Amino acid sequence: MSLDFYTIDDFDLEDKTVLVRVDINSPVDPNTGLILDDTRIKLHAGTIKELSNKGAKTVVLAHQSRPGKKDFTTLEQHAKVLSKLLNHEVEYVDDIFGSNARIAISKMQKGDIILLENVRFYSEEVLNRDPRAQAETHMVKKLAPLADYFINDAFAAAHRSQASLVGFAFKLPSGAGRVMERELKALYNALDNVKKPCVYVLGGVKVDDSIMVMEHTLENGSADYVLTTGLVANIFLKAAGFDIGTYNEDFIEKKGYLEYVKKAEKMMEKFRGKIKIPVDLALYIDDKRVEYPVSEIPDKPIYDIGTETIKNYAEIIRSAETLFANGPAGVFEKEDFNIGTEDLLNAIASAPGFSIIGGGHLAAAANQMGLSGISHISSGGGASINMLAGEKLPVVEVLREVSSKKFHL
Repeated sequence: MSLDFYTIDDFDLEDKTVLVRVDINSPVDPNTGLILDDTRIKLHAGTIKELSNKGAKTVVLAHQSRPGKKDFTTLEQHAKVLSKLLNHEVEYVDDIFGSNARIAISKMQKGDIILLENVRFYSEEVLNRDPRAQAETHMVKKLAPLADYFINDAFAAAHRSQASLVGFAFKLPSGAGRVMERELKALYNALDNVKKPCVYVLGGVKVDDSIMVMEHTLENGSADYVLTTGLVANIFLKAAGFDIGTYNEDFIEKKGYLEYVKKAEKMMEKFRGKIKIPVDLALYIDDKRVEYPVSEIPDKPIYDIGTETIKNYAEIIRSAETLFANGPAGVFEKEDFNIGTEDLLNAIASAPGFSIIGGGHLAAAANQMGLSGISHISSGGGASINMLAGEKLPVVEVLREVSSKKFHL
């Protein structure tokens, strides 16, 4: 699928005011308010720097977490980190579209950069609605008249239809930023040119996402094998008739995923031999990693896949021509239970085929390991998962729609 929408290259931005939506949502220490990891800020710094270098007056829109979360906070720290990364002052404005924000924008000079307050402080922002309805929100109505262009670089949030993500595109000439452009090129290229065998490695605790991807890719024949790990594997083990213990069954129920056990049974029957489940597991017993075959699982927490499973999966991974992976294999943050995640990532990195890591915790683990053999590590778990599952991304659909109108550039 082609990128049939505008990018930064299509606009003359010198001395123009540009609203750029990024996703610099970062892990924040709830006690100190300090940013713990600046990976996403570094990622978008390139787009912001390019806009500034082109002489644009760059107004950055972003969010941090969401209401009710401990890390739902201001973007003051983000502005400081961004200033250091760019070696250029990024002015933080503790307002979104009120008079303080509008005055700050009106005073900007060529090359200036300001970061407005967390857009999710505005209640309408957290509502997912029809994109055209989002164009009529107060935020869009107040800020759009002050700008010449809108650049959307927030791939990690592209699966959401929120005001700052889709509303401005109906009011301003709009295009994709560099992060958005790179992500979509990599994913579309992989999805449009799937080489066989194609292997999906799906784990983590977001079972609904993994099941959605499995159903789509197995139905359309793009996936030859799906290797299950994490909570996904536990559900398929239970579906296959294995006793995974009361503790682990209760955890599945607590997460609201019991309904997926029946679905997993049907999928294993329909796609016999294509869905692989672990042969052994690592359990958390007396603060230690203890491995058991799946036929002898004691009633203790399952924290990782076992050594034999890792070997079996690695063999399949190394034979793949196309690889998609999402979600860690276990509780990789805990020492001794990161073995499955790291070994599978190493296998993916050493595989000769084209490989994509679909964002989230697995992407973070891959980045921490400094792996160089992975073809593409996505910045957006939710967005990439939705693409792999055949879902349309609201942000991308809106960019296509407004680009087809041929705004006068």
